[in-house]
Parts: sequence; structure tokens; C-alpha cells
Amino acid sequence: MITLRNFNENDIEVLKRMSPSKTENEISLMLNKWNKREFNGKYSETFAICKEDTVVGCIFLYQHNEYIISAGPEIFEEYRCKGYAYEAMRQAYDYAKKSGYKIATAQIRKNNIASIRLHEKLGFILDCEMLNKRGNEIFIYIKLL
Repeated sequence: MITLRNFNENDIEVLKRMSPSKTENEISLMLNKWNKREFNGKYSETFAICKEDTVVGCIFLYQHNEYIISAGPEIFEEYRCKGYAYEAMRQAYDYAKKSGYKIATAQIRKNNIASIRLHEKLGFILDCEMLNKRGNEIFIYIKLL
């Protein structure tokens, strides 16, 4: 069983792992930004994915508009393939649904088979394929919450 919680100052060592080039002060500033739960004028929240007392990764929620949200998990390499991303996504989208969001969307690179499988397991369906701003071939997946 995993749980989601907000990151705090006690997680600086874990966060250094995610951003090894950042200083502790830069990580503290990043935490302060995350705790505002806003990015570019929209709702955004970052959670630690925990297995008991161990942080195994993180997940970001980002609002696209009043009804649409997306989530992006990152599981640390040694904890992958254990179902943590699936459970974290399920919990994050349950939280988003309770917060009033109706649709989840995901932009996935065509060659990211693991993410495609994860989203399909969560009930997402393929909406379209396109090139993103960076010129990458991507799929757009959607799901009703």
C-alpha cells in the first residue's frame, strides 16, 4: 500500500536525488513554490509517493482548465515495476475528482511504452496523435474521472 503526501523540509535529501544539481537552498525555494499549489496561474500540486516511510517517487497534478487535469508520476529506478505508479495515479485522480475535475488527459511520447500501458490500465483511451512543441511524436490520451 502506498500513500501520497505533500513534500516538506524533511524531504530535502530525497529531493536532491531528483534534482542533483540543485543546492539545499534551491530545493527549499522549490518546496515553497510547490506549497503554493499554483503554477502559471493554475492549480498544481506535487505529492511524495510513499511506501510506508520511504519516498519511492513523486507525482504532479496540473490543471489545464476548470474541468481538465493531468498527472505525471516519477518513480525512482529501484522502485519501478512494483505497481507504485499505478496506485499513485489512481489516488491522485481520485483526489482530483473529489476536487471537481471531470476529465484527465495525458500527453505521452509514442515510444514510451511503459507510460502508454500504465494509462491504458487506468482506463485512458487514445484520442489522437500529433507533434508537440518540441517536435516529438506524441499520443494524447483522455479519461473521464
